[in-house]
Amino acid sequence: MASRTASKDVITLKGSAAIVSEFFGYAANSILYNRGVYPEESFNKVKKYGLSMLLTQDEGVKSYLSSITSQLSEWLEAGQLQRIVLVIMSKITSEVLERWNFNIETDAEVIEKGVIREKSDKEIMREIQAIMRQIASSITYLPCFDEPCVFDVLAYTDRDVAVPFSWIESDAKLIKNPQMVKLHSFDTKVHKVDSIVSYKVDEWDEK
Repeated sequence: MASRTASKDVITLKGSAAIVSEFFGYAANSILYNRGVYPEESFNKVKKYGLSMLLTQDEGVKSYLSSITSQLSEWLEAGQLQRIVLVIMSKITSEVLERWNFNIETDAEVIEKGVIREKSDKEIMREIQAIMRQIASSITYLPCFDEPCVFDVLAYTDRDVAVPFSWIESDAKLIKNPQMVKLHSFDTKVHKVDSIVSYKVDEWDEK
């Protein structure tokens, strides 16, 4: 008699935190590549989420992003992270040109009561794919940068969270009267991530 094996796609708190922090690492790389913050030749292609993704080979940027995703994972597991923002600024004037917002909602029952959630990896991957495709196509509607740029990462946490010495208090680095484009969201059933990009509009574009 033939037997059949069945399994459930259980999403643990730790597993969900790993998915979200890893997503941010790849999303950040994709933004930096597609927005031309670093030279095209400093990125290598890899396969992830069923897509060709690009990862920086710059050791300084790699180390910076790695330390960020590691800390984000810790905050996500504790349910203490509300939002991550990747900010692109003018290298010369420090003016904020773009803000990539990733707002995070955490299922309180999972944190407080250890409730188990289920969702297939394939479904989560499809949702992440949609966001990555939107980031790649952002060059079709976002203004071109005509000056060297740098980036920063902001993390919005609960007020009582102990912040590592490597992180410092920051202002929100807002853009005055920005244009906004809402991107897709993805949901692990433990963490839901909503994405939106806001950007500076040139004065002559508004006329």
